[in-house]
Amino acid sequence: MTDKPGSKPPFPENLENSINFKKGGPGDEPSSPRPAATVLLVRAPKEQVEVFMIQRNAKTNFGNAWVFPGGKLDEVDGIDEANDFCFGLTDEMASQILGLEKGGLNYWVACIRECFEECGVLLAYRENGDLFDNPNEDESETLSKYRDLLNQGEPVLYELCKEMNLRLAVDRLAYISHWVTPKFEMKRYSTRFFIALAPEHQTAEHDGGEGVKSTWISPESALEKGKTGDFPIILPTIKNLESIEGFTNTQELMETKVKFQNEVSCIEPKFFMQDGKMIGLLPGDKGYEDH
Repeated sequence: MTDKPGSKPPFPENLENSINFKKGGPGDEPSSPRPAATVLLVRAPKEQVEVFMIQRNAKTNFGNAWVFPGGKLDEVDGIDEANDFCFGLTDEMASQILGLEKGGLNYWVACIRECFEECGVLLAYRENGDLFDNPNEDESETLSKYRDLLNQGEPVLYELCKEMNLRLAVDRLAYISHWVTPKFEMKRYSTRFFIALAPEHQTAEHDGGEGVKSTWISPESALEKGKTGDFPIILPTIKNLESIEGFTNTQELMETKVKFQNEVSCIEPKFFMQDGKMIGLLPGDKGYEDH
């Protein structure tokens, strides 16, 4: 459900005080959105779906907010050899899902890379086709080494695949939404959101850099806590959490999301001041085209 003009934005009034928004100046031209990818990593213990969320460092853009693992695309994500390191989806297939001429697979790869960087979970298959899960001691040491390098900005994801004879499990991700950062933000992103089933025996944990806390939480609990301001979340996070409410198992959730991958439309929120209050509109809301 979208918001009517004149209503309060769909988050607590104190959100601006709790989240570090980096806004542009009043006369600044809006920046061009940079391609980015984000993943909702889910599991279902005790017949309740949970999603992994990270609280961002207060000094970063959207600092203090609780978010899903994600970040901007790197050029190396889209190298021509990417198809050789991925299983279950080619660049042609991925681009068709996203409505792009080429480069669609970059988003799936970026999701897997960011997930590994930010929470240590690697979505991949072993050489024999088994899901990469429950790594042994030597494998864990190798993963730790490469995670550190990635967090230092080194483009070594495909080197990791070569060393450990792995292929990225892009077929375990489903495309669920596309959000563009509002024009008043200094840094803007065109972010594709995905959902993926977490491997059972890998441990998710924040990196201690950009992410300062982490938790597994049901979408219902996250939304309820978000309303009180105790769990700061921004609009795209809210809407993506709402999209996975009500599911009790991950199989049904993933099957449902896969069916609608080709029906995702782009959403760019618009915000403006009215009677001293910040108003938020989404595509389809009355008055959206007037701002």
